[in-house]
Amino acid sequence: MNAPPMPEIPPLLGIKHVVAVASGKGGVGKSTTAVNLAVAMAKAGAQVGLMDADIYGPNVPIMMGLKQQPETQDGKIIPLEQHGVKFISLGLIAGDGVPVIWRGPMLAKMVTQFLQDVMWAPLDCLVIDLPPGTGDVQLTLTQTAPIDGAVIVTTPPKVALEDVRRGVEMFRTVNVPVLGVIENMSSYACAKCGTETSVFGHGGGKHTADLYEVPFLGEIPLHPSLQMGSDTGVPLVASEPESPIAVRYQEIAEQILGSLTPS
Repeated sequence: MNAPPMPEIPPLLGIKHVVAVASGKGGVGKSTTAVNLAVAMAKAGAQVGLMDADIYGPNVPIMMGLKQQPETQDGKIIPLEQHGVKFISLGLIAGDGVPVIWRGPMLAKMVTQFLQDVMWAPLDCLVIDLPPGTGDVQLTLTQTAPIDGAVIVTTPPKVALEDVRRGVEMFRTVNVPVLGVIENMSSYACAKCGTETSVFGHGGGKHTADLYEVPFLGEIPLHPSLQMGSDTGVPLVASEPESPIAVRYQEIAEQILGSLTPS
């Protein structure tokens, strides 16, 4: 028996496209990837927003280098702007070190508020940094936001790739196209000599992308500059735009933008 068709979701006013950045498990560098992709899209000339939907681990403010209480206007939240990207996060609202102990309905309410009550427009693309896994936040988003596609971030080990498969199947179940897979930490890039060593294996992301017949967007190595950028609030794409890794992010960002249906 065929699954019933998903109800049509109305577009978000003033936002042309919505792209979710997801991972099957934590610790794969999903937020670092989302931040650098958003900045890369902005550098490519797009008007970009970044929504931190990782409610339990809202690290985007630290990575963007700006953390202050957002202001409101006419009942709407004004997103902060840094590195050419508008962004919002629970990390801007909750106090430092305060744990978020919420059940599903509260998560859904916050996600819906970030989508509908933030002054995003005008945007060419809203990038959503999802929490790891396939839980309440993902379900809420697919029911309330017209997601054009999902990008899945993984690392090479087999245990991570198994989680990618679950992520691909989840998005297919809710009729969200998978725009591609990014293999993060595909190697270790030596800061001194420039050589790359496969610490966690290599090629698993492409194999999984090929298996599910979705695009393989590219590989991002481990590099001290990436970690430093996350800690200092200046993403690598902003601090070293001509570096090989920043160029890789730029190429991936342009692939994603190019895959979106013109509107």
